[in-house]
Amino acid sequence: MSEGPQNQENQEKSRSNKESWDEVGKQFQTLGESLATAFRTAWQDESNRKKVEEMKIGLQSLVKEVGKAIDESATSERGQKLIHEAERAADSLHKAGVETVQEVQPHLLTALRQVSLELQKLIERIEKDEKKPDASEES
Repeated sequence: MSEGPQNQENQEKSRSNKESWDEVGKQFQTLGESLATAFRTAWQDESNRKKVEEMKIGLQSLVKEVGKAIDESATSERGQKLIHEAERAADSLHKAGVETVQEVQPHLLTALRQVSLELQKLIERIEKDEKKPDASEES
């Protein structure tokens, strides 16, 4: 009979953990949307376009290189061995890491929320600056 309450407690923890990670996912989505808005806003200003384009090229290069490294690593013999070892290690870490995840997750959410807030402030400043008449236009 002692398995009933224990099983229910485990299910509640699992559900709570899933909800927490769903929130992390939502925060990443919000961050992505805020970054997209910031880029769009910055792109409207001619002086920012070159900088934004350079950043875009850099980000595309980063994604391409990371993807290439992952693909190369995953298909090599050594990569396959590492994947197998990583799977075993992941199983072990999962068992040991539940408490750590529960401790880290709130901090991650807080950090993501703060990044989103700061990015929103940046967007608002850029939009505010765009509405101001240029000093050169006043002359």
